[in-house]
Amino acid sequence: MVSLREDLTGTNSPPPGSGIERAGMLDAFAHDTREDVLVLAMFETRSWEHGERQLFQLQEKLNAYVSFILDGEMKENFPHLQGKPVRIELRTCEEPSEKAMGFLGRARDQLALQQISLEVVVIGEVAADSGGCCGGSGESGCCGGSQSVEPQTHGSCGCAH
Repeated sequence: MVSLREDLTGTNSPPPGSGIERAGMLDAFAHDTREDVLVLAMFETRSWEHGERQLFQLQEKLNAYVSFILDGEMKENFPHLQGKPVRIELRTCEEPSEKAMGFLGRARDQLALQQISLEVVVIGEVAADSGGCCGGSGESGCCGGSQSVEPQTHGSCGCAH
């Protein structure tokens, strides 16, 4: 089973423009000096009701992170951190669906063979005024994430503004 914990730090806002729908972007990278572990975080602020498309996006994002770690790009860019344990975190506003948790469990088992841990961190609600793109697919590609309209769901992006 994938480790599932709640973020109690209160610093749960994702970087603008981040999210699993952007496979080619590293959402967050940090050296946790308390645990002496490298943390690569990906964010999902949408609800887990987007089915197969959302699972595909999660898989693509996870593959990009694993490639960054195993193909030498992380070592090349951060040679002073070489040899440190690595943890990938999926930081999400709500617990993933049963199907997503099943996928994450299988991924965690495979990543453990490479000494990479994987856990889910529930960050709670993200402030509506956090700005940036939600990564949605409105008519212009991105719904903008900070439009000043009455709350409603915009197309297939799954966000409410």
